[in-house]
Amino acid sequence: MTNKVEKKEVPDRVLREFGSDGVPAHVVEAETITPDNLEEHANSLPRPTGYRILILPFSQSSVTKGGIHLAKQTVDKERLSTVVGYVVETGPDAYGDTNKFPDGPWCKKGDWVIFGRYAGARFQIEGGDMRLLNDDEILALIDDPEAILS
Repeated sequence: MTNKVEKKEVPDRVLREFGSDGVPAHVVEAETITPDNLEEHANSLPRPTGYRILILPFSQSSVTKGGIHLAKQTVDKERLSTVVGYVVETGPDAYGDTNKFPDGPWCKKGDWVIFGRYAGARFQIEGGDMRLLNDDEILALIDDPEAILS
């Protein structure tokens, strides 16, 4: 009597939850919105009204300076808790109150800004999450968003 040992095949990658090793064909992930591709998504972005400012929260790189690859969930979590953002658009009345803003606007389209952690309204659109802030919720302007740690 010969004992035959069956060889078990070892997968070349770790399977995702429930044994799925790929994204189903019917699920297509939307391209993440970044300052570089904002023009491509202009039609899908909301237009701020009144004194509100539309902000794209800063998203850190998925690879650290040391070469460690971060999980998508980690990058998404950091993006939700960030206090740094890119000014996408300002509403028609933003910084219009000369009594409140005697020196003019605190920021303009294309600036990187710091805002309060819980400031504004958070919402998601296809391609990422956004924030709508009031014009007086901007705390500071910055040149390099990667220099600020959340």
